[in-house]
Amino acid sequence: MGTERQSFRSAVKQEQPLQVIGAINAYTARMAQATGFRALYLSGGGVAANSLGMPDLGISTMEDVLVDVRRITDVTTLPLLVDIDTGWGSAFNIARTIRSMEKAGAAAVHIEDQVGAKRCGHRPGKELVATGEMVDRIKAAVDARTDTEFVIMARTDALAGEGLPAALDRSAAYVAAGADMIFAEAVTELSMYTRFKERVKVPILANITEFGQTPLYTAQELAAAGVDVVLYCCAAYRAMNAAALKVYHAIRTEGTQSNVLNLMQTRAELYEFLGYQAYEQKLDELFAAAKRS
Repeated sequence: MGTERQSFRSAVKQEQPLQVIGAINAYTARMAQATGFRALYLSGGGVAANSLGMPDLGISTMEDVLVDVRRITDVTTLPLLVDIDTGWGSAFNIARTIRSMEKAGAAAVHIEDQVGAKRCGHRPGKELVATGEMVDRIKAAVDARTDTEFVIMARTDALAGEGLPAALDRSAAYVAAGADMIFAEAVTELSMYTRFKERVKVPILANITEFGQTPLYTAQELAAAGVDVVLYCCAAYRAMNAAALKVYHAIRTEGTQSNVLNLMQTRAELYEFLGYQAYEQKLDELFAAAKRS
């Protein structure tokens, strides 16, 4: 996109709290950048659902996610935070994951403390590994990075099953192991974020996802509670999918899309975000040069 990619750390400093918006593909990443967001997110659950048509149950692989990472970082300069689930294996696998994410242009990743057969963070029945095993995951990730600006964020799902004291203890241990930031999943009360921030003393992330366990707090409310990063992981693709379903139903039942045009982005809007006219202008110049020769 013409300038050096920004770091996630810099974005956190520039905007308080930093709004990180989910971008499920390269085109939505372009729209997000044009809208003014300063950081992007690639959801593991989003990749599973939208790229693979599968549930978020640890089925997708590192390569599945890397395909979308590369496509997004090819068209935007914004720092990209990537969900790497549990790291896809042992310490050696985690190290490979970190190196691969760096090479693909990601600026940050978060790794979680669930077992390999993980679940969505807002579903019941989550099982966690022991604190020591998660500490080893973080150490493997930190040791593997070659860029000191690259962020290793630790996500804990302990709140739902083990309670707040255990989640705080785990988070402190993860920071001691080298985690740069903490992602506390499925937080149910605003005051809990303050407790996490006071305990870990590093930037913390709030995942404000729809239809989950966390209320839809505003960015201002979260900032007052000490939150540094606000993640909107799935909002855009949920809206896209809902609109698509309405269009499918309309075309199938009515035999025309004329009644759902209001749900659609126009051709002109699409071309604007893609910079389509610049490509056509270049083609015109090439054709004109060929005719002259």
